[in-house]
Amino acid sequence: MHFKPWQLRCLRRPFGGAGRATVFHAAGIVVQFGVLLVLALPWIYFVPAALWAVTVAVLLPSAAVVLAGPLLSRVQRARFRHRIGVVVPAPVGLAQRPGRRGIRQWLGSASGRRQLRYHLLAGPLCALGGLAVLVLWAAGAAASSIYGWVWATPWKWRAESSDYAVKAAAVTAAGIALLYTTAWLTKALARRDTRAVHALLGPSREEELTRQVADLAESRAGVVDAADAERRRIERDLHDGAQQRLVALAVNLGVAKATLADLPEGARKVIDEAHREAKEAISELNDLVRGLHPAVLEDRGLDAALSGVAARLPLPVRLSVSLRRRPSPTVEAVAYFVVSETLTNVVKHAQASRADVTVEQMRGTLSIAITDDGVGGADPWGASGTGLAGLAKRVASVDGVFSCHSPLGGPTVVTVELPCAP
Repeated sequence: MHFKPWQLRCLRRPFGGAGRATVFHAAGIVVQFGVLLVLALPWIYFVPAALWAVTVAVLLPSAAVVLAGPLLSRVQRARFRHRIGVVVPAPVGLAQRPGRRGIRQWLGSASGRRQLRYHLLAGPLCALGGLAVLVLWAAGAAASSIYGWVWATPWKWRAESSDYAVKAAAVTAAGIALLYTTAWLTKALARRDTRAVHALLGPSREEELTRQVADLAESRAGVVDAADAERRRIERDLHDGAQQRLVALAVNLGVAKATLADLPEGARKVIDEAHREAKEAISELNDLVRGLHPAVLEDRGLDAALSGVAARLPLPVRLSVSLRRRPSPTVEAVAYFVVSETLTNVVKHAQASRADVTVEQMRGTLSIAITDDGVGGADPWGASGTGLAGLAKRVASVDGVFSCHSPLGGPTVVTVELPCAP
């Protein structure tokens, strides 16, 4: 009989992955046989008769299995990972060696109790199913190859049994059907075991959400740090490159204006205009560089950088900075830009005559309070938010808290709390 390629694919499809799943079940039987051997070890060497002997024979092997729980969990996770490619993450915060950290703590955790339920209940049941699957594979293989067994018997038996061919055909068909059924059962049992191991050996839903939140927080912190490092790089490139070229250009133009006295009036006007434009470009570039990341912030810290901001403003600013230790560069940059942008908004929109800035570090938190005596009415989330919404988002990028109280008529109080771990 000749089969077309698509017919062969249809015939082989039910067996796809069945061999791998069978090896997976065989490995599970080996692991559970080891557990069963530990539990049965006292009963193999002697049969306890007294009550205390029975108690010892039950409790000691059970305690050994409990103590080996983390090791069994690692073995099972390795079995799933290497045999069927399923990765089962370990529960968050669970002790991996309960013998060291205390068996009570391990048993008192929900994850530890889930692991024991798998090793003592779900695992043995799945291993029993795997053993049944192996028996069915053997039976199906033996039945489907019945003709080979028949031809291995003496020819006299075949001559005396005239209907052996019909019986062998029926057994072969039953064996093939059993092989297809066993292939489906093998993969179904592997899926069931996978669901059980995810539910009992893996993290719970709450633990998984906690892990995801921690991963997101870590990745977000990495993005914030990378963005801050990129701003520092751009600031250095502008300061050491374009800014120095503009300064040199301005100096050369100034020298030309001072030394070339016999130039025509039109040329002198052009040089004067170019000199003025160069100085304005240097001033704008200084503001841009300072806005990206001021060098004084990195060199001398937050106090010096904020003092420079306050000194450049056209209104008096009372600045008070109390730091026990220098914050991290990311938190320091956020604090600087919050104060700088808020004071810029005060100058542009608040019509204030003075402003107060207080920066204090206490109990792992950097607290910032900015107050002005302006007209108020600032709405961070409204159309007239004057850039405060962007500051709130920047504060939130480092898990900080931003608030703004600005009634009509003032005063406006902006408070920020930034995490500043000791």
